[in-house]
Amino acid sequence: MAKIVFFLMAYNKINFYQRVIKMQELVLQLQEQDEDMFLKEIYWQYVYPQFGISYRTFHTWLGINAKAGLKKEIKKVEKNQLKLFDDE
Repeated sequence: MAKIVFFLMAYNKINFYQRVIKMQELVLQLQEQDEDMFLKEIYWQYVYPQFGISYRTFHTWLGINAKAGLKKEIKKVEKNQLKLFDDE
């Protein structure tokens, strides 16, 4: 019987950047624990089961400056946010 697996997709760029940061922190943590572990091992043992992304996407996400992108998106949302009271 086939096993059906559902993965969460990013709803907006903020959620996307949060997922990328989470994945990058996981990889850094695993590399600190075992410096001899290959990226392919990290991908198949930890990243793929948790995030459900392809190996190519994994490498793309490793190259994204997600923290800067997250700050930029948060500023954009805060700028567009309507305010109930004027802060004077």
